[in-house]
Amino acid sequence: MRIAQVAPLNESVPPRLYGGTERVVSYLTEELAGRGYPVTLFASGDSRTGARLVAPCARALRLDPSCVDTLAPHVLELELVHREIESFDIVHFHTDYSHFPLTRRWGGASVTTLHGRLDLPELAPLYREFRELPLVSISDAQRTPLPWANWQASVHHGIPLDLYRFGPGRGRYLAFLGRISPEKGVDRAIEIARRSGMELRIAAKVDRVDREYFADVIAPLLREPGVEWIGEITDAEKGEFLGEACALVLPIDWPEPFGLVMVEAMACGTPVIAMRRGSVPEVLEHGVTGFVVDDVDAAVAAVGRLPELRRERCREVFERRFSAGRMARDYLAIYRRLTTGAADSLVA
Repeated sequence: MRIAQVAPLNESVPPRLYGGTERVVSYLTEELAGRGYPVTLFASGDSRTGARLVAPCARALRLDPSCVDTLAPHVLELELVHREIESFDIVHFHTDYSHFPLTRRWGGASVTTLHGRLDLPELAPLYREFRELPLVSISDAQRTPLPWANWQASVHHGIPLDLYRFGPGRGRYLAFLGRISPEKGVDRAIEIARRSGMELRIAAKVDRVDREYFADVIAPLLREPGVEWIGEITDAEKGEFLGEACALVLPIDWPEPFGLVMVEAMACGTPVIAMRRGSVPEVLEHGVTGFVVDDVDAAVAAVGRLPELRRERCREVFERRFSAGRMARDYLAIYRRLTTGAADSLVA
């Protein structure tokens, strides 16, 4: 089975720093290539992969100071996919809906994993127009605004089993990892830590659109005692950051489509305290891998209950539910169903 993976170009595959979608594309691509499948990855030229790489641009767009028009490289990417499209048995898009007119007119086997929120008002008319195109959600909760869409399956993200090691959690701090924006709730994380008598360490990026919010709302809070700002970190730094934390706090205020950081924490043996929004109840096992809470008061109470949890159990659940191997098997079943339906010569 000849497979194409089409990634966004904002980050490299995998990302050098922050980046969820491109990170998952990398894990899936490498798992498939490692199993012997011929995979072509369409991604930025600074991507690192064991698959064949086709690069519409030399560098990831977010970290390229010379990039002015981010749409142009994505249009070029679709043209490069179209040139080779007949040579693939299936094309797997991770680029939202930009390719829909192309795939409708091609008529070959394709599938699109949607990685973002789907409750925006402009999306329903678009997905109704392209209702025949097969989609994959990254959680059942993500589907809620568009239950009638052509969903093939929900495939939870997975990461390589050896990417992060089990951590003992010896640090007396709570961790916040991700992106600074109102919906991510770093201000609530600071309040939870302060009221719990815990230190909070924040490893996060600030997008251009959120710089004013960061300066006006978050930066003053960073001057409070017990709050440490770290900034963006790499995968190598992430393992120690999460593995030494008592818990990851995820006080989100938006319909989180998945929340890869929860899985990364579990891989390190670190429990998660997260608000009951979006996919959180699907990903976390309440009282096992963390606590699903409804407000800041409940989150503060959950910090006091952390000794009830076993870090070894968090790692066990990660290995059972959220490995890259499991994710690849799920996608291979979808690929086979969307192509001929015949058994593939390579067994996953």
